[in-house]
Amino acid sequence: MAGTGSAMGAMEPQAHRAHGWWPWAKRIAAWLFFAVVIYLIVQQARTIDWSDVLDSVRAIPLPMLLAALLLAIGSHALYSTYDLLGRRMTGHKLGTGTVMGVTFISYAFNLNLGALVGGVAFRYRLYSRLGLDNNTITRVLGFSMLTNWFGYFVVAGAAFCFWPMGLPPDWKIDSGGLRLLGAALLLAGVAYLALCAIAREHTWRIRNQELDTPPLRIALLQLVMSCGNWCLMGGVIWFLVQQQLPYPTVLAVLLVAAVAGVITHVPGGLGVLEAVFIALLSHRVPQEKLLGALLAYRAIYYLLPLIVASLFYVVTELRAKRLRKRLAG
Repeated sequence: MAGTGSAMGAMEPQAHRAHGWWPWAKRIAAWLFFAVVIYLIVQQARTIDWSDVLDSVRAIPLPMLLAALLLAIGSHALYSTYDLLGRRMTGHKLGTGTVMGVTFISYAFNLNLGALVGGVAFRYRLYSRLGLDNNTITRVLGFSMLTNWFGYFVVAGAAFCFWPMGLPPDWKIDSGGLRLLGAALLLAGVAYLALCAIAREHTWRIRNQELDTPPLRIALLQLVMSCGNWCLMGGVIWFLVQQQLPYPTVLAVLLVAAVAGVITHVPGGLGVLEAVFIALLSHRVPQEKLLGALLAYRAIYYLLPLIVASLFYVVTELRAKRLRKRLAG
């Protein structure tokens, strides 16, 4: 007994020391995270010619600008509901406003700083501060990404299959190839719906991670929400180019640019979006008008939400801190 008591006595200082350094390690990690975020925001801001952005916005008629702004607000609001489906699938108890706030913040930072910082790091940071465990956060994040790309497959499939755009003559794919690609994307979307109808909330394990197959009604909600969001995004640019191109053409080019941005891993697709639009549409719309519309699009859809999300982020951090103190007390 004496030996046991001595051993326990020796372990207590070690446990105390471990407990003493862990809060400091978490604080240092948090400040490093904030420093990286601030650095990335500053770097992003330095790459933008703000005078060109303002000139481009001023050159667009006010009714077109307001219509684009309203569609951008609608798109961000709709995307912010994606994690509510994840809440339904995981059963966690965070409130609707809290979930939508975290999703909005993550999406705004995702657009500007890339998926790893925005879509992933911010969700883990905020949801963990609000009391969710890593497994639940992973499932919510995975389901949100699935919702986004499910809608992309269906919208891109329909656009490429039924309204194939005229590609430059030096491209290796023609409208027939686009139709085949569109048909393949649509089939993938139909296959997902069929899986949801058959599997009925089956849980799959992929690399030690759980992925839930939703019931068909949730999959149909995913379809409507994500397709609606992609269509709203296309509408923003369509109004900013002052409707000088058919809406399906603008939407199809945006969908091509979205994939190009993911492949190149450029934060916010900076330069990629513009390059794709110029390559595909400069023979139909003057290049300076296209660039002006795209600069205005970045201001309305990327930069303005980033400013709002930064303020929301500070408020969410303070709210999470108060919540943790209340639970600890």
